[in-house]
Amino acid sequence: MGGGTGKNLNLKLHVWRQKGPNVEGQFVTYDAPGISTEMSFLEMLDVVNERLAEKGEEGIAFDHDCREGICGTCGIVIDGRPHGPRPRTTTCQLHMRSFADGDELVLEPWRAKGFPIVKDLMVDRGSLDRIIATGGFITAPTGTIPDANAIPVPKENADIAMDAAACIGCGACVAACPNASAMLFTAAKITHLAMFPQGQPERSSRALRMVAQMDAEGFGSCTNHGECESACPKGIRVEFIARMNADFVVAQVTKGRREAQAGDSSAG
Repeated sequence: MGGGTGKNLNLKLHVWRQKGPNVEGQFVTYDAPGISTEMSFLEMLDVVNERLAEKGEEGIAFDHDCREGICGTCGIVIDGRPHGPRPRTTTCQLHMRSFADGDELVLEPWRAKGFPIVKDLMVDRGSLDRIIATGGFITAPTGTIPDANAIPVPKENADIAMDAAACIGCGACVAACPNASAMLFTAAKITHLAMFPQGQPERSSRALRMVAQMDAEGFGSCTNHGECESACPKGIRVEFIARMNADFVVAQVTKGRREAQAGDSSAG
């Protein structure tokens, strides 16, 4: 790793430029001299865009919002790795001191059927919202704020739920997976609610609905490459996929039994 505190870097960027979802894109090369190692990666792109604007050229479109590694909005494939070279780091929290003077960086958007390109490095991740909308809720009445110990939750369950809830929905798992699978994201959202008593009434139907929506969005299947966990900036573990698969199998069996019983009742 190169670039120390307070130094400037001279970089060359090969950036994917695409005017819209139905337009062919291509890589365009930009020189980026005098980039401070104190900048974040997105601040570096801000500087590049300011220079493009000064020349009357259109800036590079990229996703960003909180720039604090919380919202999951940012996402760029940097030299083939979602979010860049540092583990458990979002693009907005990646600093230019992670690079060396003279580096050439290839910048691409998330590549997946479920993430259609909007423009340049921006993709539409509405598919993840639709997966959550099919089952990421509970119907248990909550009423007023309960006492902290009103509904006992085993510590192990609480720890697992909190680990799953750390998912920020950035989609790096999809971008890293050779199959463009959204299994890690979906598993985290299913596991989060499955670990709490309040999530039990919809546990079976939630697994069926969310997996069905994931498939409908065009994401690939999981073949245990493990790239998703490696790319996740929040360290979501692949073991959640096993938990989701278990819930899904149980839900299918339970549904089959209910349908069989219903058929027997109607036949009688």
